[in-house]
Amino acid sequence: MASEPFLTSAIDGETLRLSAAGSWTATHAGKADRLVDGVASLATKARSVVVDTGGIEALDTFGAWLLERLVRDSTGRGQEAQLVGLPSHYRGLLEEVHQANRREPAQRDTRNRFVRAVDRTGDALSALRADIVSVLALFGAVGVALARVAVRPRGFRFTSAVHQLDRVGWHAIGIVVLITLLIGGIIAQQGIFHLRRFGADDYAVDMVGILVLRELGVLIVAIMVAGRSGSAYTAELGSMKMREEVDALRTMGLDPVEILILPRVIALVLALPILTFLGSMAALFGGGVVAWLYDGMSPLVYVARLKDAITVTHFEVGMIKAPFMALVIGIVACSEGLRVKGSAESLGLKTTTSVVKSIFLVIVLDGFFAIFFASIGM
Repeated sequence: MASEPFLTSAIDGETLRLSAAGSWTATHAGKADRLVDGVASLATKARSVVVDTGGIEALDTFGAWLLERLVRDSTGRGQEAQLVGLPSHYRGLLEEVHQANRREPAQRDTRNRFVRAVDRTGDALSALRADIVSVLALFGAVGVALARVAVRPRGFRFTSAVHQLDRVGWHAIGIVVLITLLIGGIIAQQGIFHLRRFGADDYAVDMVGILVLRELGVLIVAIMVAGRSGSAYTAELGSMKMREEVDALRTMGLDPVEILILPRVIALVLALPILTFLGSMAALFGGGVVAWLYDGMSPLVYVARLKDAITVTHFEVGMIKAPFMALVIGIVACSEGLRVKGSAESLGLKTTTSVVKSIFLVIVLDGFFAIFFASIGM
């Protein structure tokens, strides 16, 4: 059994010679730490420090770090310091400890606030440019893969596309219908409550119908899909990137865009219009239930009022937006997944970034569509 640690010191001219012996392990952490602290005052009086480690019987990471601390403290005071006599089977451990935490301390930024603000703005614009280039590059790659599939349909991963459609479409129906049902009921309740004071509570039906079919139906469903399916796409592709599965596909001569991304994007483009239709119908139904229970409006009157308030154009406006929003969500989610680095922190960061960017772009796209449809009279 290894003995307790020992550290003896001797002054040889301007050199402090230290001899370490015994067991330098975490079991004797307290004593070993006190020994190192005890020679600190002697070390300040010498010009060089030599630590003889030939008598060490047992060494672990804790003991190696204490010896490394002796050397670094001496070097930090401008002294020459070295370890000698270390048994060969411990040298690898000490070399690993020697390389740890060698980063230079961050220099204090002495620039004025204006220069720092300009620098941060430049960094943000550079990052924005990289994001735009990444998304556009993937969009082009998806277009090329789609063209190849159109020329050679047998190369399309039909089974994968059906599987993804089942995941992002069928499995999402429950939560989409539930949320849109509640949103439709809330809009109806608020509309009735505020319009009742003007004696115009019947116009709440018009508000529910137009808002749900033109704007809120597709927007809410797209946001839910971005948070549910977009984040899943990013996490899946990011995990594949971390495990080098994407590189393995390239090594085998296969196109990761055609195999991994195209089926996901196509499934999303097909699923979002279906979910938008179901969500809009659920929201209208929720508005009808609230109008019946809260305002006493019978279902027949609600449906008749709804038929007078909305047209096929309102329905078309909402449905036209859905595939474009799905395309944006799919491209952004897959782009962020392929940019994941080799750490769990990067995976979590890119997943969060994917959801935020997708929701932001969906809302911006909805605004552009609103302006476009208003300009053409739809």
